[in-house]
Amino acid sequence: MNIHSGTLLISTPALDKTNFEKVIVFIAEYNQQGAMGFVINNLFARTLNELVEFNYSKPFPLFDGGPVEREGLFFLHQRPDIIEGGTAIINSICMGGNFKQTVSYINDPTMQQMEIKLFIGYCGWDAGELEEEIKEGSWLIIDADMETVFSYNTEKLWDKLYNKK
Repeated sequence: MNIHSGTLLISTPALDKTNFEKVIVFIAEYNQQGAMGFVINNLFARTLNELVEFNYSKPFPLFDGGPVEREGLFFLHQRPDIIEGGTAIINSICMGGNFKQTVSYINDPTMQQMEIKLFIGYCGWDAGELEEEIKEGSWLIIDADMETVFSYNTEKLWDKLYNKK
């Protein structure tokens, strides 16, 4: 079992009829305390400008990152050159950083949509939980690539990855 930050988890049919049916989770953090990640293939029903505090923003897609901390906005990006304070995960994929700065870049042409994903909530596992779910056959593990993580063409993404395994 080779789980690490930068791993993609692909749900198996064992998770059908749950919140994790046909999802792909990008693991952003993995350590002895557990794991944290974001569902990268489920669009949220609203866009950034539909949230009261961002009604001045342009309509930018949000993703349903997971069932934990549904009141929080989180983000992954590929622009550590312009977004301060992010945490490097793998290659040039970073998590978080200066959110005010990020929204400013989203609202002007500095940042392309394919360079960032915004999430409502996240997925979290305590120590040993994710490993147990993998042993039970709930998840397949593959290494992440930029194209998959930042894809907005998510309709058939699960099918494509699941059928590759």
